[in-house]
Amino acid sequence: MADVALAPSLAGRYTQAQLRNAGLFVLSVLGIYVLQPAMPIRQMDFWLPTAALLLAVVVWAATAAADRSARALIADGSGIAVVLLGIAGTRYIEPLSTLFTRTLAPDVLTVLLALAFGGAVALLIARLIGPRPGWTWGVLAALVALLVALKVEPLTQALAGALRAWQGQSVAAASALDVRWLGFSYLFFRLVAALRERAAGRLPRMSLREFITYALFAPAWIAGPIDRPERFLRDLRADFCFNLADSMEGGRRVAVGAFKKFVLADLLALFALNEVNALQVRGAAWAWLLLYAYALRIYFDFGGYSDIAIGIARVFGIRLPENFSRPYLKPNLTQFWNSWHISLAQWFRAYYFNPLTRALRTRGWPAPAIILTGQLTTMLLIGLWHGVTWNFAIWGAWHGLGLFIHNRWADFARARAMPEPPALQRALGAALTFHFVALGWVWFALPDPALAWRMVATLFGL
Repeated sequence: MADVALAPSLAGRYTQAQLRNAGLFVLSVLGIYVLQPAMPIRQMDFWLPTAALLLAVVVWAATAAADRSARALIADGSGIAVVLLGIAGTRYIEPLSTLFTRTLAPDVLTVLLALAFGGAVALLIARLIGPRPGWTWGVLAALVALLVALKVEPLTQALAGALRAWQGQSVAAASALDVRWLGFSYLFFRLVAALRERAAGRLPRMSLREFITYALFAPAWIAGPIDRPERFLRDLRADFCFNLADSMEGGRRVAVGAFKKFVLADLLALFALNEVNALQVRGAAWAWLLLYAYALRIYFDFGGYSDIAIGIARVFGIRLPENFSRPYLKPNLTQFWNSWHISLAQWFRAYYFNPLTRALRTRGWPAPAIILTGQLTTMLLIGLWHGVTWNFAIWGAWHGLGLFIHNRWADFARARAMPEPPALQRALGAALTFHFVALGWVWFALPDPALAWRMVATLFGL
C-alpha cells in the first residue's frame, strides 16, 4: 500500500515516527482534559487531569536513570508547560474558553505556580528516589493510598470536603460523588507497572515525553487495555509510516467497537438487570432474561471500548494488547479469565499473584493453600478495585472460589491422565462456565447484597 506523503518541508526535517510521537504526546495530554467531566467542585475538571499529569511526572522522576539528558528533559518539560499554559490561556478567548475543559480553566499565573510546584516535587523525587530503586516502594504506597481514598466512600467524601474548602465552597454539601477522577484507575495500573519494573531492574530507559505518552495514552485512558511500558515503548520507537492497511484495520476495529458499545450494549441496557427491574421482576424466566441481557451488555460495553482503543492506536502504529477473546465460549473458568479483560488479569498475575505465591512457596505452604490464598485474594482485589463495597467483594470471592475449584479438578484430571474431553463435553463446560459467570454478575450489577440474594432466589424460583 502507498504510504501517505507528508509535506516536503516537514519530511525533510522530521521522520514520520518523530511527528507521530510528538502528536501522540500532545493529544494524550490534551485528551485527559477533554475527557474529564465537569464536577460540582470548581475547576476540578482542570485540576484532576493536572494531578494525573503530575503523578506521571513524579513516577517518571522516581524511575528514570540518573544520567538522563538535561537538554531532553528541558525540552519535554517545556512541552508540558506550553500545553498547560495553552489550556489556561483559552479562558481569555471567549469562543475557546471551554474547548478543553468543561468550565473555565484557572488563570495563567495560577497554572504557572502549579507548574513550578510540580517541577520542584519531581526534582525532589528524582534526587531522593531516582538513584535508589528500592525507594520506589514509598511512591507505590502513596499511589495505593490515593486509590483507596477514591474507592472508599467515607474517604472520598472527606477528600471532596477538603477540595470544597480549598475552592471556598460549602463543605457541608460534600459528597463522594463530587470527585469523579476519570481514568485514574487505569493510570494507577500503568504507574505501578513502571514502579515494579524499575524495582526489578527491567524498566527500559524512557524520556519524560515517552513516559507521559505511555501513562496518559489517550485511546486507552478510559477503559484500557492496560499496556506494559516495555511493550508500548517498542511500538513508540519503531519505524513508522502512515499506511492504508493499518488505517483500514484500525477503522474497522473502531467501527466494530462503536457498534458493540453504542448499538448492542446501549440497546441491551434498556432491559438488562439493574436495581429498578430487580425489584419488579417476579418470575424465574424474566429474571434469567434480565441476567442474560446484562451478561451480554457488559461484554459488549467493555469489549466495544477496547476495540475502539485498539483501533485508534493501530492507526498510529501502536498495537495495544487484545483485551477480550470470545470469553463466553470458554469451557472452564480459568480459560474465561484468560480471555476476559485480559490485560487486567495479566497485570494482577504479574504484580500480585505470582509474587504472592512465590513468597508462600518459600515459606513451605502446601500447594492447595497457596492456590486458594492466591486466587481468592487476587479476585477479591479485582472486585474491590471496581469499588470497596460488599457486592464487589462477594463477586470477587465467587470467582476466586470458582477458580480454586477448577484448579483442583484440573490437577485431579492430570494426575489420572484423563483424556481430552469430547466436543459435546466441552460445549457443556462452556454452558456451565457461562452460567457461573452470569450468576456472578448479579453481585456486580446490584449494589445491595440483600437485593442480590433476592434476585438469586428469584432465578431459582425460591
